[in-house]
Amino acid sequence: MNVLLWILQILLALVFLAVGGIKLARPKAALLDRMGALAPFRPVTIKAIGLAEVLGGVGVVLPMLVGVAEGVVPWAALGLACVMVGAAFTHANQGDYKPLAMHAVLLAMAVAVMVGRSAHLPL
Repeated sequence: MNVLLWILQILLALVFLAVGGIKLARPKAALLDRMGALAPFRPVTIKAIGLAEVLGGVGVVLPMLVGVAEGVVPWAALGLACVMVGAAFTHANQGDYKPLAMHAVLLAMAVAVMVGRSAHLPL
């Protein structure tokens, strides 16, 4: 089970570091244009989402690699799950159904990591 969780964590980290990094490097506002977001806030919104994705990607692997604050991993996975719910809602609301399957897969992976790694946490 631990090996499967590590594989999921590494895959999540790679995906979210890549897509978050792209958003931070070159934000595209096409989807936000269709949403009617206020013009001055579009780049900030995209960069905030990108930052959340990058921090979540780092948070699902780095604490366990360096051996400190392993309790961060479930919270980072929860954050990534929330990002995926928001992304799925946003795309579905705009009639863009193509990425929903990928959002569902990433959401399931994030939830699996969150549940699998939170078993060690005292609640």
